[in-house]
Amino acid sequence: MWVLKTAKCTLVAIFTILASFVFANDTVIIVKDARMDMLTAKQAQINKRTSMMTSGGQYKGFRIQVSSSNSRDNATAIKTDLMNKFPEHKTYIIFQSPNFKVRIGNFIKREEAEKLRKQLSKYFPQGVYVVEDAIEYYPKDENIF
Repeated sequence: MWVLKTAKCTLVAIFTILASFVFANDTVIIVKDARMDMLTAKQAQINKRTSMMTSGGQYKGFRIQVSSSNSRDNATAIKTDLMNKFPEHKTYIIFQSPNFKVRIGNFIKREEAEKLRKQLSKYFPQGVYVVEDAIEYYPKDENIF
């Protein structure tokens, strides 16, 4: 009986000592190369840019659709009118059978497109709305590499 108590005490003492060694060495020091932060930042920038792109290499953005008509002449007349009233914005005629759609602008943010839509609503009271589209966008030269 006395031997069993001694053995139990000895085992408890051994486990206590081992546990103290295990928990005493719980600090890990990691030495990181500073270039890893630069590489991570560059990769994040590349990921952000590619998430804004379509599979065809164009950027995802917004345009304002002014008209959808099955008459090419009507679409051309509206495009000419838009070019005269808003020369700072590029206009497009897109054919999606059977309609010719007249769109204006290249906007990354919807809020920017909404501002122009409000101005266009004065001239074209019906059917002017913001649509998602692949746009012409040339990002500022950012040093990626």
